[in-house]
Amino acid sequence: MRRIIGTIMAALVLVFIARTAMAQSKTLTGESRTVTATIEAIEASTHTLTLKKPDGTYVSVIAGPEIKRFDELKIGDKVNARYYDNLVIRLKKPGEKDVDTAARATTPSGQALPGGTKARQRTITATITAIDPAMPSVTFTGPNGWKYSSKVEDKAALDKVKVGDKVDITWTEAVLLSVERGTM
Repeated sequence: MRRIIGTIMAALVLVFIARTAMAQSKTLTGESRTVTATIEAIEASTHTLTLKKPDGTYVSVIAGPEIKRFDELKIGDKVNARYYDNLVIRLKKPGEKDVDTAARATTPSGQALPGGTKARQRTITATITAIDPAMPSVTFTGPNGWKYSSKVEDKAALDKVKVGDKVDITWTEAVLLSVERGTM
C-alpha cells in the first residue's frame, strides 16, 4: 500500500502539468512484473502453500476461501503470478461530491489447471491542503485522516493549482495466477 501511495503522489504532479479545461483526467500505467515460483509444500487444512522463488528463497502464502480449486495443486507445480497496477487521476469540477469507494473481485480462469485473477480497486477524493513553492512541495488530505506531502519536480506545475483543488484518484491492482504442472 505504501508503494501505491508513493506512485499516486508522484503521478499527481503529472495532473498539474496536464491540467487544462479539456484535459481533466490522466491514466498512468504502473508497474507490471511476472514471478514464477515452485510449490514446495501444501498445508491443506490452512490452505497454505510454501513456494520457492527463483532466487532460492521461500515464501508462504495463504489461499483464501474463494480459491475453489486449491485441492488440485501439487508439489512441484509452477505458479506464475503476473502483477500489474494502474492509476487514473481526474481533476474534479468545483462542487462535485467526494468519493471513497473500494471493490475486490476474484475470478476463476476456467482453464484445465487452477488459476484466475484477483483484483482490487480504490477511489478516493484528495484535496490540496498546502503548496510550498520554496520547497517545492504539495500536501494532500483525503478520507479517514489520510495525509500525504510530496516534493514536486516541476516547480511551474504548482502555478497551475491552488489550495482547495480536488482530484479523484483511482488505482487498480491485479494479480493473474496460472499453474503449470510440475515434473515431480
